[in-house]
Amino acid sequence: MSRRVVIAVVLVSVAVIAVGGWLWLRRDAPRPASLRAEPTSAFYAAIDTRQNDAAPLTLNEVFTPATRTLGTMRLDSTRQVTDCDEVLWGVSATGCTQALQATYKGSTVSGQFLIFNVSDGRAADALVSALGKDGFVRQDGVFEAARSRAQARAMGHYVTVSWVGGTAPDQDLVTALVALDGLGRVVQSRIVAAT
Repeated sequence: MSRRVVIAVVLVSVAVIAVGGWLWLRRDAPRPASLRAEPTSAFYAAIDTRQNDAAPLTLNEVFTPATRTLGTMRLDSTRQVTDCDEVLWGVSATGCTQALQATYKGSTVSGQFLIFNVSDGRAADALVSALGKDGFVRQDGVFEAARSRAQARAMGHYVTVSWVGGTAPDQDLVTALVALDGLGRVVQSRIVAAT
């Protein structure tokens, strides 16, 4: 065989292995068993773009002392990232400048909350749509994804993701999901400040 043929075969083999590996790893990434996704609405028009709401979110603003306990869950950890794709798999957060994340633990239920600061409502809607079909957030909470529920919301130029899971097969997760999703109310203060 000529040297060119060998090089071509090696390159094609490497490409096939890389694509196969990516598809295999992507398939195994955890997703919630149930996901509700909501696009932004006219209610958030005052903060539809980051230009109207330029100050970045802070961990203390989103995760206040009042939110250390949510129902039966207690705040376990928080972090902020500037590379939003670091907390995502299978999708990209176009125009995202920050993501704030918290994990919560309880005796029978655990969860995580993320809020993404993207450029505008269109980018927020695109991210929510992609989370519903192409990928999701990386799981940092300690729970079984196959028995979990999640909520993804676009709110102006923000996207929130609340994700909870329990230890019992038929456990009601709605109460915990509603409590975790309540962390998104921080966006309401941004609407008031922008008007």
